[in-house]
Amino acid sequence: MIKIYEAKDYQEMSRKAANILSAQIILKPDCVLGLATGSTPIGTYDQLVEWYEKGDLDFSKVKTVNLDEYRGLERTNDQSYYYFMHEHLFDRVNIDPANTNVPDGTEPDAEKECERYERLIDSMGGVDIQLLGLGHNGHIGFNEPAASFAQKTHCVDLTESTIEANKRFFASADDVPRQAYTMGIGTIMRAKKILLVVNGEAKADIVAKAFFGPVTPEVPASILQFHNDVVVIGDSAALSKVPR
Repeated sequence: MIKIYEAKDYQEMSRKAANILSAQIILKPDCVLGLATGSTPIGTYDQLVEWYEKGDLDFSKVKTVNLDEYRGLERTNDQSYYYFMHEHLFDRVNIDPANTNVPDGTEPDAEKECERYERLIDSMGGVDIQLLGLGHNGHIGFNEPAASFAQKTHCVDLTESTIEANKRFFASADDVPRQAYTMGIGTIMRAKKILLVVNGEAKADIVAKAFFGPVTPEVPASILQFHNDVVVIGDSAALSKVPR
C-alpha cells in the first residue's frame, strides 16, 4: 500500500521525511535504519542532525545499513558512499561507528561481499525503515531497469544514463565507476516500512510511471506497489503528473 504526501518544496519534503525517521528512532531506540545517498536525502539528514543538536534525538543505539556502494572506490574517496554518509550524518551525531554499515566497495570478490552483506542484514533482524530515492529511469538503490527483479544484494553494471547522471560528481565521465554493490529488490522489499523521497520536475514522469503504471522490472521502483507499507513524500513538482 502506497501513501503519497505532497510537500510544497524540498525543505518541507525533507522535514516530513525526517519526522518519520525520528519517530522510528524515538519509538525504537535500537532500530535498524536503511539509508540512501544522493542529493535528495541530504536535507533529511540535515534536519535529523538539527534535532539531534537540540537534544531531541539519540542515535547511540541505532544501527544502519546503506543501500549501495560503488565497486572499486576506497572509503577515503570523497565520492564513495561511505564518505558521503560520514560527511552528511554519521560524523555529526552520536551514532556508534561500529553500528553503521555500507557495502565494502574495496572487496574484489563480488560474490563474497554480497553474501556477507545479505547475512549482515538478516543478523540484525531486517530493516525497520528503508529510505529510498528514485532514479530518472526508476532505479532504486542501483537496481537498474532489467529483465527481472534482482532478489539479493548483488554487483550491478551501471547503465549509461546512471553514469551520465553521476558524472557531475567526478572529474570526468571516465572516473565514474562502472559497477556497484547494491541491495537487491528482494532485500529492499523485506524492509518493514519504506520511505521514498523525490523532488523536482525532472522526476514527475517516473513518479507517475512507478506508482501508477504496470509493475515491471523495466521500472524497478514499480515493485513498491506490492509492499504493504510505503510512504512517498514528494514536492509539488515531482508529484505534478500523479493522477488526482
